[in-house]
This record gives sequence, structure tokens and C-alpha cells, in this order.
Amino acid sequence: MDKVIGYLKENFDNYLNELKEFIAIPSISALADHKKDMRDCAKFVSGQLKNAGMKNVKLIKTAGNPLVYGEWMGAPGKPTVLIYGHYDVQPVDPLDLWDNPPFEATVKDGKIYARGANDNKGQCFVHIKAVEAYMKTEGKLPVNVKFLIEGEEEVGSGNLDKFLKDKENKKLLKCDSVLISDTSMYDEGVPTISYGLRGLCYMEIELTGPNRDLHSGSFGGSVANPINELAKIIAKLQNDKGKILIPEFYKNVRKVTKAEKENIKSLKFSDKKYAKELDVKELFGEAGYSTLERLWARPTLDCNGIVGGFIEKGAKTVLPSKASAKISMRLVPDQDPKTVAKQFTKYVKSIAPKYVKIEVKDLHGGNPFYAPLDDRAVQAGAAATAKAFGKKAVFTREGGSIPIVVEFNKQLKAPVVLMGLGLDTDNIHSPNEHFRLENFEKGLYSSAYFFEEYSK
Repeated sequence: MDKVIGYLKENFDNYLNELKEFIAIPSISALADHKKDMRDCAKFVSGQLKNAGMKNVKLIKTAGNPLVYGEWMGAPGKPTVLIYGHYDVQPVDPLDLWDNPPFEATVKDGKIYARGANDNKGQCFVHIKAVEAYMKTEGKLPVNVKFLIEGEEEVGSGNLDKFLKDKENKKLLKCDSVLISDTSMYDEGVPTISYGLRGLCYMEIELTGPNRDLHSGSFGGSVANPINELAKIIAKLQNDKGKILIPEFYKNVRKVTKAEKENIKSLKFSDKKYAKELDVKELFGEAGYSTLERLWARPTLDCNGIVGGFIEKGAKTVLPSKASAKISMRLVPDQDPKTVAKQFTKYVKSIAPKYVKIEVKDLHGGNPFYAPLDDRAVQAGAAATAKAFGKKAVFTREGGSIPIVVEFNKQLKAPVVLMGLGLDTDNIHSPNEHFRLENFEKGLYSSAYFFEEYSK
């Protein structure tokens, strides 16, 4: 192991330069005019896998951008790790807010600034280089390794989702665990393993009153205003203590275990600091739960947008024909988005007045993810990052959703280890995205240690 870590240290500057090459390819999956860049980036990744000693390296065609696959299966009797990442990045707009060109990596203040530096090229790259270090020094790995790097994560992973559901592809990707670095650390210098993600149920309510927009003076008071009625419906979705009022909504919510409560307490989260960062006087959430429980382990309901009537500057006395609202619900284990969508629809229709027409649409959803804290792979990730950072790892859940993580877990029947190396302050999806060089370096060591720990 000393040889491997020594090799990573000796070659850190080389890896940084290679990461700059990786970043320089503007692989923006959301923009059609970057199609060639996407393929060039996929070829770059496949070349890196070959140089790292991977076998059966290939570009797998999809209806969109290619998947990159590679494997090394030379450790019979040892577990197999599937490493997932993505080579596509977000668009760079607004360009004028970047301090440096987004695809010309700039190193300053101990950070590398560029689009994709963190999400996900920097985080993904550490695993390729850790594997390479083993192969260059030991000629083998302590576990079997497969890589699957996609080019459509930033546009929903639609083609990977289809790929995972194919019987033959499941055989190709068969593994004992999935390792992903595409999440955040709890705090600077604190190694973190995420073991849970919330799911999502995203709905839209549309109310229709009169058959056209009306003058509020000539018609106001004689027919229902869809905006007023929509506001009443939204107000009945939640009480003033943060409890969601949809019948049976909480029926399948998994309770937070005693161990999780103790883990949350050990993180010493500061409500005061959190409120100050958000510039709010007080925090608000479901009564009876701590802020981290509300963020990670309790479901939510939020109105994400309202449309209706006159919304331009100035005044227009209109009584609108239609009004709509988009409502998202973050779900936790063991809630099912389809069941919640039905519960939501039934309840909203039951409280809607008869003097407006109502339509409720299920726009999309995703299942929550949860890996037990005592899972072998999760514990290996914690031990590995602790060695790399020289500090005990912490366990967190994340409030957001990563649907493809759920699909890996569901389709491959394998636990997923979320070994995030970025920080929430790294400006992913925003101008001046960056990745701390310390996290890049210790990410290399974390990956190398993970293979060793998981092989035990």
C-alpha cells in the first residue's frame, strides 16, 4: 500500500495536468452543438482507462452520448466494485460572471477553477488514477473493478436508465457494490459518506374558472377567481407546524433509528450559523424534529412556482381564466412516488371547490435511496476516507435526489457508496465552479484505500 500512495504523491502534478486536459473538452450535454465534444470527451476517458490498465475498454452506443466501460477482473474470490461517474458538464452561462475562461482550468488559492472541475470530472478522475497507481506499482488490484462513465447525467441519465434495465447489461455490470463520488462533504476537511438520498414526487395543479380572462370590475364577485381558490388549496396542504395534511402521507415513512439520531447529534450542526448563511431570522420545519432530520430523514412539501393572471410590471385588473402551481414533495424511505402522487391527487380534488375545474398532473418522480450504516461497503468507504484525511469519517444523508443512484441499487441489487469529495460551496452548476486541490489529492488516497479496505 505504501508504494501505491507514494506513486500517487509523486505523480500528483501529472494528474493535475491530465485533469486540465479532461476539463478543456467542453462536454456540455444539454447543448446540441457540443455533440463532437461529447464524443471527444468519451474517447479521452476510454484512453485514460486503457492507460490505467483496464481491459475490455469500449464506447457503448446509446440513443444519445456514448457510455464508457472498462474492467479488470483479475482478483478471483474478491468482491467486484463498479465505479460510476459522468463526463458531461453543465452549460457555462452567464459567461460574464466567470473570473477565468470556464474551460481553461485555472489554479489559484489552493483550488482548480473550471466547469466540471468538481462536477464530475475531478471527482471521477480520482478513481481512474487510483486504479492506475495500483497497476503501475503492484501490477494488480486487491478487488475486481468495473468502470461505467456516462455522458448524460446533467440531462437526466435517460439512456443509462434504459441500459441498466436490460438483462444482458445487468450481467455486464454485475458487482458487489457501486462506488460514486458525486456528492458533497459535510464540511471542509471532514471525510463524508452519504448513505441516503430523498426521493421526489413532482405534481402540477391547474384550476380553470371562466372560459376567458375577465375584467375584475365587471365580473368580480360573480365568479370564482382561480388564483384565490388555488391559494386556498395550497394553504390546506400543510398546517402551521409544518405537518403535511394529505391523508396517509406519512403511513410508510421509515422512522429515524436511535443510531442515526446519535450520529446526527454528533455532527453538532448549528441552527444559528445555518440561519445566518441563509439570511433568515428563524428556521422553520416540521415540529418535533431537528434541522438535519428535517433535511435528510423527513418528507417535505413545497410550492415551487405559481402562474396565473397578470404578472408584468404595473397594474391590470384581470380576473384570470386559469391558475396553476407546481408542487414538489421530497420523499424518504419507504415512500413510493406513485403512491404519493395518487394520495396527493385524491386529496387535492377532494378540497377543490365545485365552481372551478381542476386538473392534477403527475410530472415526474424518483424513489428515495438508503444504505444501512453497517453495510460492508459503506464501512469500507468510511475507513478509507478516514485514513486519507486523517480524521474520522462522518455519515450523512442528502436532502436532494439522484435518481440514477436508486436505479443502480434497484437493478444491480448492490449497495451504493456515496463518497463525496466536493463541498457545497464549490459553485457546481454556477460560474467559477472549483475543486479544492486538497480534496483532489486526498480523494486519490481515499479511492486507493477503499480498494484495500473492501478487499478485507
